[in-house]
Amino acid sequence: MTHNNARPSGRSGGRSGGRRRSSGDRSDRGHERSRRDDDTPARTGSLTGGSGLAPVEPPTGFVALGVPESVDIGLAAAGFAQPFAIQIEAIPVAMKGHDVCGRAKTGSGKTLAFGVPMLARMQGQAAPRMPHGLVLVPTRELAVQVAEVLDPVATTAGLSVLPVYGGVGREPQIAALQRGADLVVATPLRLIDLIKSGEVDLSAVQIVCLDEADRMADDGFTPQVEWVLRHCTGRNQTMLFSATLDGDVGHLIRHYLTDPVEVAIDAADDTVGTMHHLFLAVHHMDKARVVGSISRGFAKTVVFCQTKRLCDKVEDKLREAGVDAAAIHGDLSQAARERTLQRFADGRLAVLVATDVAARGIDIDDIGAVIHYDPAGDTKDYLHRSGRTARAGRDGWAVTFVEYNQHTQMRVLQRQLRLPLGKPVEVFSNDPRLSDLATFEADTATEGARPA
Repeated sequence: MTHNNARPSGRSGGRSGGRRRSSGDRSDRGHERSRRDDDTPARTGSLTGGSGLAPVEPPTGFVALGVPESVDIGLAAAGFAQPFAIQIEAIPVAMKGHDVCGRAKTGSGKTLAFGVPMLARMQGQAAPRMPHGLVLVPTRELAVQVAEVLDPVATTAGLSVLPVYGGVGREPQIAALQRGADLVVATPLRLIDLIKSGEVDLSAVQIVCLDEADRMADDGFTPQVEWVLRHCTGRNQTMLFSATLDGDVGHLIRHYLTDPVEVAIDAADDTVGTMHHLFLAVHHMDKARVVGSISRGFAKTVVFCQTKRLCDKVEDKLREAGVDAAAIHGDLSQAARERTLQRFADGRLAVLVATDVAARGIDIDDIGAVIHYDPAGDTKDYLHRSGRTARAGRDGWAVTFVEYNQHTQMRVLQRQLRLPLGKPVEVFSNDPRLSDLATFEADTATEGARPA
């Protein structure tokens, strides 16, 4: 059984199959290319500035979950007042030291679900280059953003959080590790590089969490994740959070988690919040203008494209049409991507055009619409992309553009997502409904009420 309700929050070898627990069933258009010797320092607070919430008075609602006072004070200082559903289910289990296997979508609050128990349960002060906690994530952006969420809570508790990722210089990260970092949030390849060069030793790591484990598996990082886990020789607790628990993720669960308690607050194909799904039949030459028309109805819109080249082309077309847009993808330096994300998070950029490299790294709660410039390749891609909107209980729109030769791909997605089967709505960029997408639902309801 799964639990589909979310509660408001101030923010948010030889292993057995495990138990199950349920509650009832984020314009720099220089197009800078990636630079491995980028000297941008590793830091937190670079994208969204922490939780961005006003402090609250302790104790918070997390105390009832077994969170100690030292960590709860940090949660209050960071503005986290009440836990989300995934936090309510996962934190008490993790606080008891059980391995946790969590299924939850992006936007459900899982960062605190694993981060709070890690900060509470790590014992002693970390020695230089020997952290006590490790979070593995698939992307640079997610490493920064997980650290942003946890850093203010950790600081109040006298602990430190360090994001470690590639695309930037190694020296600042090495210096921070030498000073001693209690909790490291890392991407696999940079972490392996630092382990091999002797800059970090994982033998003192007590708790490990694999965040977005399905994306790491999809991106081919399972061997690297296993290599890292084998170096965490002192770990006594392992947590894994993922939108899905099959395939390579299931392999990781079976081999590296001991009798895990499964926590699931949703169905495997659910999204967070109220998501409206809309499929539009759009002419190839009119697609960018349709994006512009839709973006006028929202403060923030994300457009996902299949390739880096297409991202740049869409950005150019949107700018020509007077839309404030910028692209992020793997050919841009980390610094350029962070600047663009910061502008988007601050509301100084209306449209963000991205490849899937950003699908797991944008942690911004007020994105009104996600536009699939072409239909997603599969349901996982669709859900990971669409999960940028309808977050933390808010409504949002997932809009898919469908060209004349993509109708079969659209129908496959609809079936797999268990969405109503239907033809895409044909539109042109001057359609007034595009500035208020709710009118499409109203029109559909009216047509459905007409006698045959």
